[in-house]
Amino acid sequence: MNLLKSKGLYKALLMLSFILFVSVSSSFAQGQFRALVFSKTQGFRHQSIPNAVKAIKDMAQKRVFSVYTTEDAAVFTDESLAKYDLIILASTTGNILNDEQKAAFIKFVQSGKGVVGIHSATDTEYDWEWYTKMIGGQFKHHPAQQTVRIKVMDSNHPSTYHLGNKYWLWTDELYEYQNFNDDVNVLLQLDESTYDVGSRNGKKMGMGDVHPIAWYHEYDGGRVFYTGLGHVEAAYEDPDFLNHLYGGIWWAAKGYPLD
Repeated sequence: MNLLKSKGLYKALLMLSFILFVSVSSSFAQGQFRALVFSKTQGFRHQSIPNAVKAIKDMAQKRVFSVYTTEDAAVFTDESLAKYDLIILASTTGNILNDEQKAAFIKFVQSGKGVVGIHSATDTEYDWEWYTKMIGGQFKHHPAQQTVRIKVMDSNHPSTYHLGNKYWLWTDELYEYQNFNDDVNVLLQLDESTYDVGSRNGKKMGMGDVHPIAWYHEYDGGRVFYTGLGHVEAAYEDPDFLNHLYGGIWWAAKGYPLD
């Protein structure tokens, strides 16, 4: 092969590579929405966080949306958050944002965007009232991991479409909440008659007949979905849980009507 032909082949291969790059980049850019997965912890750190992050990445590929994962709170600026349609708080704990970052988070929600909280997102920012109302409540107590009967309270939400009007048998770490925001729409409730709610200082715990474990609401201009499930690593391989989680993500990101 002479030099002229070699140069021609090189140019052709270069052009083909460029076309493929543009095609892949365009496909990525045309995803349904852009999600920021944030999993910073300043308190207890769940072993299932890597499972959650991987599951959401796999979900993004399958469901055609883009995802960026980080534990660096420096991403919480007006300019950076403007790139995203949704923030997913993957088992965050403790005080994870400073005042400037909190202000950027508030502005993000007020701009009409979405938030998804997974499990210990309610074990986060206890002294920030806006956050507590936004996420829907605060973690108070949990007994040992065990199996529970979960009642589907609303099957007209994307996170519960697949469950229908039925009970769901599930094994997890089962949260009890305090400072609960009664304005949220409850999707799933724990049936306390089907598990040991535990005790603290000799006092029986539990929330009684109404024990929410997943909910959604519109808050301060944005859309918020929370599920208290997802402590155990196995959850992120379970089709029912993954459909539950994706339904919440899709609704929070897109805000489509539920009727």
